[in-house]
Amino acid sequence: MRLCTLLLVLLSSANLFADDWPSWMGPERDNVWREEGIMEQFPEGGPQVVWRQKIAGGYAGPAVANGRVYLTDYATEADVKVDNFARKTFTGSERVLCLDEASGSILWKHEYPVTYGISYPAGPRCTPTVDGDYVYTLGAEGNLICFKADSGDIVWQKDLPTRYKTESALWGYASHPLIDGNRLVVLAGGKGSHAVALDKRTGEEIWRTQESLQRGYSPPSIIEAGGVRQLILFHPEGVASVNPETGKTYWTEDYLADNGSVIMTPIYHQGLLYCAGYSNKNLMLELGKSSPTATALWRDEPKTAISPVNIQPFAEDGTLYGFDQGGELIAAEFKTGKRLWKANQPLGVTRRIQTGSAFIVRNGDRVWMFNEMGELVIAKLSPDGYEEIDRAKVIEPTGSAFGRKVVWSAPAWANKRVYIRNDEECICVDLAATE
Repeated sequence: MRLCTLLLVLLSSANLFADDWPSWMGPERDNVWREEGIMEQFPEGGPQVVWRQKIAGGYAGPAVANGRVYLTDYATEADVKVDNFARKTFTGSERVLCLDEASGSILWKHEYPVTYGISYPAGPRCTPTVDGDYVYTLGAEGNLICFKADSGDIVWQKDLPTRYKTESALWGYASHPLIDGNRLVVLAGGKGSHAVALDKRTGEEIWRTQESLQRGYSPPSIIEAGGVRQLILFHPEGVASVNPETGKTYWTEDYLADNGSVIMTPIYHQGLLYCAGYSNKNLMLELGKSSPTATALWRDEPKTAISPVNIQPFAEDGTLYGFDQGGELIAAEFKTGKRLWKANQPLGVTRRIQTGSAFIVRNGDRVWMFNEMGELVIAKLSPDGYEEIDRAKVIEPTGSAFGRKVVWSAPAWANKRVYIRNDEECICVDLAATE
């Protein structure tokens, strides 16, 4: 009898096992999708779309937690196309939507008027961050709001440009906030307040640190190195390590971005920290083993490693993988930056596309990609090359970049499904393996 009961419990646990995707890059902010029971290939005709919900414009990916899907958009009657490095004024409303995960129906909605003065003004950039009973959103012009996750009631809110006497970067506020203990770490900008830590329940400031003439867009991250926890902050003029409890600086290293395009989160792997951005700007640091220090090994080497623009790269077993600024998927030795191979296949083309993009998550021994043409791609990556398994078109590209249609929004991979949005709809796609 006891054996039967134990088997039933184990079977029930296996059937119920599922992972939410509560923030940018997933529950551990590492773009690893840890669920099992995912399809190996697509069925004939492609995977099933479970539901569709009409939404407005934006680049912010969805977050999935506790049976709900959270996303943000920008509702406006204007034609919001703007050149890559130009600013123009648009009026409209940013919206925070909470959807039922099972059906896609809207459970609650909050909207507020916002005047955009940024480039690529389709909508917000930052994925909502769910932390227990609360959800945090950051709009493209710096509206930071803490909501009750179930009801949409506002707990606290701040206008970052007003509070810290600054303005939005060219491409808006795009650095995803980070929850660390009782702190919400966010890039604010302004003098001495490049990053600030706020009490996540009250919004009161705990500390502020660093400054940069340009804010950049790199999300903060926390690593363990040199015997301590380090908060890594990467901006157009340098990279810094600070104590996440106090904001006190451990070390800094100079870096110079040509146009403020600092987007990736630095990658910590095998004792090394890699930072890079547009125009072949790169920096490899060796971090101290017994104390929080950093030593530059190489920088700004042409045709070396990866200089990402839109997509976060990753490192695995001494190899760096990701999309370079030219739109090619590249593999490189992590420590030296020596390129091993490059591939255009993920984008379905034979030549490189400037800033061509495909979001990548790891699942077991495979990777899943969502490319800018609206396709899901299953593949394997190794130091030896790129091996494509299957692909399927699931959504239309509705944005515009460099004269082509794109969809530049990171999906959420949760509960054996993927949640994807463009500027017109959010869809839920079933990726569970069939029995």
